Amino acid sequence: MRIDRKKTYAFHNNVDFCVGTGRMGLALTKEYQDELRVVQEEIGFKHIRGHGLFCEAMGIYEEINWRGETSFCYNFTYLDRVMDSYIEQGIEPFLELGFMPGALGSGTQTIFYWKGNVTPPKSYKKWADLVKTTLTHLCDRYGRDRVVNWPVEVWNEPNLPGFWKDADMQEYFKLFKVTFQAVKKVDPRFQVGGPAVCGVKDEFWIRSFLDFCRQEKLSPDFVTRHHYTTEEPDRKGHFTYQKLSDPFLGFDNLMTSRVAIDSYKEFKGLPIHITEFNTSYTPTNPIHDTNENAAYIAHQLSHLGDVNESYSYWTFGDVFEEAGIPHTQFYGGFGLVAAGCVRKPTFWTFAFFKRLQELQDLSGRCIYKDEECVIVESADKKELRGILWNRGKKTLKKDFTIPVKDKKLTFIRHTVDPVTTNPLKLWHDLGEPAAPSKAQLDLLKRADAPLISSSILDASGDVELNFSVRGFGVEYFTISACNMTPDEGYDYSKVVKGS
Repeated sequence: MRIDRKKTYAFHNNVDFCVGTGRMGLALTKEYQDELRVVQEEIGFKHIRGHGLFCEAMGIYEEINWRGETSFCYNFTYLDRVMDSYIEQGIEPFLELGFMPGALGSGTQTIFYWKGNVTPPKSYKKWADLVKTTLTHLCDRYGRDRVVNWPVEVWNEPNLPGFWKDADMQEYFKLFKVTFQAVKKVDPRFQVGGPAVCGVKDEFWIRSFLDFCRQEKLSPDFVTRHHYTTEEPDRKGHFTYQKLSDPFLGFDNLMTSRVAIDSYKEFKGLPIHITEFNTSYTPTNPIHDTNENAAYIAHQLSHLGDVNESYSYWTFGDVFEEAGIPHTQFYGGFGLVAAGCVRKPTFWTFAFFKRLQELQDLSGRCIYKDEECVIVESADKKELRGILWNRGKKTLKKDFTIPVKDKKLTFIRHTVDPVTTNPLKLWHDLGEPAAPSKAQLDLLKRADAPLISSSILDASGDVELNFSVRGFGVEYFTISACNMTPDEGYDYSKVVKGS
């Protein structure tokens, strides 16, 4: 394949916009912060989104009964600690407003091990006051001009009865209207969206949501939905196993949301934020820990920006309790990082796409893109960065001819595949210890990095690149001018010959 460096390919790469997290209260733990630090140092996400803002572990809303009289108060102690820690780590919230404080819920239905209440409020006025008071507090503490740039999403997956009592559409629309108006009263600059649907009747829900907004003269700032790409789960013990689905079926489904929104004159072009995506939607699926996941997600990242403004991977780390406290080191958790800050292969998929984005943010262009590769060049055309991935089991061979001006080029490759970067296999070979010893954990952390190889390419107008990517492999490469600056008397050729 000869690369035409004058040609540009569409590639909206917003890989660092947002990442998911376990319930907000987990941010009070050390392991959570350690895993987030690893992610931020290498990838550096801008926003973080998760459940549990108003749940009991955060303690924001409290009702007190004294001598037959009930009063309530707000407590932002834990909220401040969490937000302070986020900002210290260079990340800011994508605020999901949910779930319901138990004392404010109209019922007792809950979800997850940590029992998030999923019923409508018994008083919509108190709910609106809670939203307004919380946002006002954040504006006062962190600065209004800053906080209004934190996107606000109303609830999570109300189209599923587990997440919203009876999946009651009209009740959700009422919640959205009350919440939307409450947020805009604090400051009209806040960006507010919904309905955060997942799977079941998603197109019907989005169209019905927009019909409601039209009828009520509401102007949502964006639409949110979720995106998972596995079939029905097969459960065994603590774990679930699912087959990956055809990715193009998923992309077609995403397009239905874009078509639906653009069919409304007043909503045409509204941004779509995928506020959760991954392969499996279960938090105990071992595929999340594998190289296969890394290669599949690389293909996803090459496409998700086609019709969506952003796409938030669910989640950054394995400190997560929806199905209970994790039982073992690798338990199929959603995270990019496993316990002990062991980086999974998919971590590197995101790190590599972020490096492409860094060039794009500096006016770089995508000069090649297909179903197995993306290549970006810098604005000054002095550097190329590319990613290849192999979703199959057989070795993928890919050959490129690229026109260049420099005669000597430095070619660096970062390889992540089942042979080079596979902490899961090492853990298995160690006997699958539930809680690895310090020595074992040190080994796992040494096995989680890419294999880096390098060479100098001699070019005369063209450079030939030949790749062999192992099954389920992901490879990142860079090409830049090689400017040798040896010290007086240093001869590398003599060094490597042993002379």
